[in-house]
Amino acid sequence: MTEFKLDAIDRKILEILQADAGTPNIELAERVALSPSPCSRRVKNLEDQGYISRRVTLLDPGKVGLPVSVFIQVTLNHQIKKQLEGFEREIAKWPEVMECYLMAGDVDYLIRLVVPDLHAYQEFLDQKLTQLEGIDHIKSSFSLKQVRYKTEFPLDHLAPD
Repeated sequence: MTEFKLDAIDRKILEILQADAGTPNIELAERVALSPSPCSRRVKNLEDQGYISRRVTLLDPGKVGLPVSVFIQVTLNHQIKKQLEGFEREIAKWPEVMECYLMAGDVDYLIRLVVPDLHAYQEFLDQKLTQLEGIDHIKSSFSLKQVRYKTEFPLDHLAPD
């Protein structure tokens, strides 16, 4: 299998689709100076190669009734494979968990949670998170204001053609 290399057109396609995944193929083709068919094939190839994992619509959390963001640091009592896998399996089931990262450093996991209010956070804590076995410590911080949020990765570090 030959190694796939991004060229300038592929990078431009990725930049455009990161900013607006709903960009119609005809507009995308015009913006990257291709005809629609080759442009569509390039997008399909970028998907097949794993550069595009999925296309989504980003919602305003306040408008959908989830204005509270909570960042939760979780420390387990043992970092053994079985306990890590069990924690990750349970966390993946909970829709209010937007992100969860296994960390290096003072905590084992960092979770970003969205909830409608503090009562919902307390219910999450009482009925879900604290019910998991092996948790040693939980520390929560509440976002007062979102200063920056983006989903676009910078692509300028990619090697030129």
